[in-house]
Amino acid sequence: MTVRVGVIGAGWIGKEHIRRLTDTVTGARVTAVTDIDAARAAEAAAPVGAQALPDGATLISSPEVDAVLVTSWGPTHAEHVLNAIAAGKPVFCEKPLATSAEDCLRIIEAETALGRRLVQVGFMRRYDVGYRRMKQVIDSGRIGEPLIVHCAHRNPTVPEAYTSSMAALDTAVHEVDVLRWLLDDEIVSTQVVTPRATSKRFAHLKDPQIMLFETAKGVRIDLEVFVNCQYGYDIQCETVGEEGLVRLPDPATVGLRSAGQHSTEVLTDWVGRFADAFDTEFREWIAGIAAGVEPTGPSAWDGYAATVITGATVEALESGRVVATDLKPRPAFYGGAA
Repeated sequence: MTVRVGVIGAGWIGKEHIRRLTDTVTGARVTAVTDIDAARAAEAAAPVGAQALPDGATLISSPEVDAVLVTSWGPTHAEHVLNAIAAGKPVFCEKPLATSAEDCLRIIEAETALGRRLVQVGFMRRYDVGYRRMKQVIDSGRIGEPLIVHCAHRNPTVPEAYTSSMAALDTAVHEVDVLRWLLDDEIVSTQVVTPRATSKRFAHLKDPQIMLFETAKGVRIDLEVFVNCQYGYDIQCETVGEEGLVRLPDPATVGLRSAGQHSTEVLTDWVGRFADAFDTEFREWIAGIAAGVEPTGPSAWDGYAATVITGATVEALESGRVVATDLKPRPAFYGGAA
């Protein structure tokens, strides 16, 4: 079958996913687009022969839409996801699932009441080849029980509108999700320390930041978030176990020998680094819908956990204290204890 997808939000990421669903992913067709800017919706819809609809509710209820993709402004996500659940339609929501824990819990309650999973959250790192291979190694027991994880998330620069809290809410949120998945463990506390600030930042920004997490099993995680590193987009992750370690590989690239130097390219943005992961993420989502199975990717519970943990990390930054995450018990519906 061809899965007919309606897209809510026609900004840059929405247009990129429309292109992906049209040109890269088989078995999908974008049939409807909406955006707060009607002209932008029409511009995104026209090249793929989709309808431009006036709002999210109209799009979700359309008989021409089998599944919903939410790429709108973060504070609108909860409304659209809840409407999709009410309509019984699969919904892929780019992060965040919602901007408050309360709205995340409303989504969890609605999906649990329905009795089947419809929601998938857009944490694409779980679909990256390197991270998947790391998880295979960890799950196999080849390095023994994990003890420590070292991570870095570096961007060359960020715009002036980027704030210190966004280091957790927009940047580290990807590590928060992928580390919970890699370790099959929950983050129970968070702390932020700020070393000497880079002179390359805007004056209002605390950069770099070092985030320290502890998991329920006692694993310690240190994450360097440095969003004005200048040299490129650099994602690092190393898990140290009792009997060995596993490290995320750098992106494959050629080695250049010239003028007395040996060099390799460093990527400059997240688009190039995770393009293949985005493609795999959407291929698997569409294939699951076509097969009539529930999504297996990041769940509404994962979206809730990410929102709570990053919110606690912002509190830790602002207070200087170690902050407990205080997550609710995971429901059995999402694999928690019965």
